[in-house]
Amino acid sequence: MFIDSKRGAGRYLRRTTTALGITLAMVTITLATRANEETSNDVSENWSAPRTYYGAPDLQGIWTNATITTLVRPNDADSLVISAEEAKKWEKRQANFIDQFDTVAEGDLPAGSDPGGYNAFWIDPGTKMAVLEGEIRTSLIVDPPNGKIPYRLGAHLKLFEFLRRVGAGFDGPEERPLGERCIVGFGSTGGPPMLPVLYNNHYQIVQSRDTVMIHVEMNHDARIIRLNDTHPARHIRKWMGDSIGHWEGDTLVVETTNFTPGQSYRAAIRHQLYTTEDLKVTERFTRVAEKQIRYEFTMDDPGAFTRTWRAEMPLNAADGPMYEYACHEGNYALPGILAGARYDEEKAAKLADSGGEE
Repeated sequence: MFIDSKRGAGRYLRRTTTALGITLAMVTITLATRANEETSNDVSENWSAPRTYYGAPDLQGIWTNATITTLVRPNDADSLVISAEEAKKWEKRQANFIDQFDTVAEGDLPAGSDPGGYNAFWIDPGTKMAVLEGEIRTSLIVDPPNGKIPYRLGAHLKLFEFLRRVGAGFDGPEERPLGERCIVGFGSTGGPPMLPVLYNNHYQIVQSRDTVMIHVEMNHDARIIRLNDTHPARHIRKWMGDSIGHWEGDTLVVETTNFTPGQSYRAAIRHQLYTTEDLKVTERFTRVAEKQIRYEFTMDDPGAFTRTWRAEMPLNAADGPMYEYACHEGNYALPGILAGARYDEEKAAKLADSGGEE
């Protein structure tokens, strides 16, 4: 799932990140559905979560948060909840979009032109709107009511500057985003908060009496949540932060702090986030049906946001196992991006030496 064209990789990413800087609510890309995206989980008041052998609610299994519902509410959505008829229109519009995505007739791309990046074979963002307790959602954000991230002006400007740098920074690997460098998955897929991205949206949860592990498909990240523990000193910073959990009834509540500053920018095609190292994320995991976990998170970061904000999404049971995501093996994207930049620089230098003549 990597771009291995030298020029195509660099130019594709430059073009993509430029588009990200223009809008923070891009239309999601979709493709053929999987059975596990059918969010027909009936939530009954009489249903109770299964328990582990030591009595805790059992969240274990393989889950997916793939959905075409975006983090931020699109401008053409008037409300958080829509009808099934309206949802079908959204889903059909996205299906039509993906049908056109790969429709490039022979001869449409002259020899030597930029072929772009991914085609539909490699992507799997979902095909259905997010459904929670029978409500079809137009955004994952439920508060503020408008479904938007309440950025401070300075934080918003820092996010735009980051996106600009990504589109222009090709001098070395240190300038490239974390996902390209195989450090953590892109777009906050590993979280917290755990957000759906372009593909590899599976999570495996494993529990013990004093620990919960969330294995993230994208980049093979593993987040260890210690139960009833305390955070380390403030200067100890970790990728994906430091997560402490406890049970409130049938809900696992997880508080994460101590984020590394290197994870302040989290960019994906469907959402972009800027946070400071003082971010605190509070997550709530509640098994509400045999095949669904209700996942909620609250973002508290006074340096980035004017107020706390909250989002909800379903984690639906996945069909089949979760396969290894080997980010480094055969990954030619990063050397391809940098090699493409060196090629462009060499070409520009030759053009300058020749007085602008090809």
